[in-house]
Amino acid sequence: MNRRDAVARVALIMGGALIGGDYFLTSCSSPEAEKEKNGSAKAKKQEKPFLSQEQVSYLNEVGETMLPATKTPGAKAADVGSFMAVMVKDCYKPADQQIFLKGLTQLEQASQQKNGKGFLESTPAQRMALLTALDAEQKNYSKTKALEAPNHYFRMMKELTLLGYFTSKVGSTQALRYVPVPGRYDGCVPYKKGDRAWATT
Repeated sequence: MNRRDAVARVALIMGGALIGGDYFLTSCSSPEAEKEKNGSAKAKKQEKPFLSQEQVSYLNEVGETMLPATKTPGAKAADVGSFMAVMVKDCYKPADQQIFLKGLTQLEQASQQKNGKGFLESTPAQRMALLTALDAEQKNYSKTKALEAPNHYFRMMKELTLLGYFTSKVGSTQALRYVPVPGRYDGCVPYKKGDRAWATT
C-alpha cells in the first residue's frame, strides 16, 4: 500500500472528519491539481512552490514542538512540513489554503504577543505553551463555529502534523509497532500501559 492510499484510509476511518477529508477520499484532486495536470510543461516549470523552503522549515519546527524527538524520532525527522505543503496544495479547498497560509503569519504574531519574540526564537517551553494555548483556542472555536464558518488554521496544522507523522516511515516503524508482513488478524491484542500502538496488526 502506498502512502496516498494509507492517507485516504485514515480519512475514511475518521469519517472524513479531517479538514480536506472530502478531497482525501477523491485522491486529492483539487481544482488546482486538475489545472496543473492539464497545464502545459512550460506552465509547470514557471509555477511557484506552494510554500517556500523557509515556511516548510518553520512548519517542521511547529510539528517538532507537538511531537518532539524522544526515544523515537520527532516530527522534524518525518519532514511533516513538506507533507503539509503537498497536502494543503493538493487536497484543501482554495478558501482553506488561504486560511492555512494566513495562519503562518497569525502563529508568528501570536508568538510575538505571548513571548515577545518569534516562534523560532522562543524556547521549547515557550513554544509548547503557545501551541497549547492555540490548541485550546481552536477547540473552543470548532465547538461553536457555524457549519459554513472558516476553519481554524491551527486545527489544520495539528491534524496534518499527526497525519503526516504517523503515516511516514519513521512514524509508523519507530513511533508505532510495525510488522511488514503481518500474520492473521487478531482483533484483541494484549496491551500493557506504555506499549506503543500498532501501525499494522
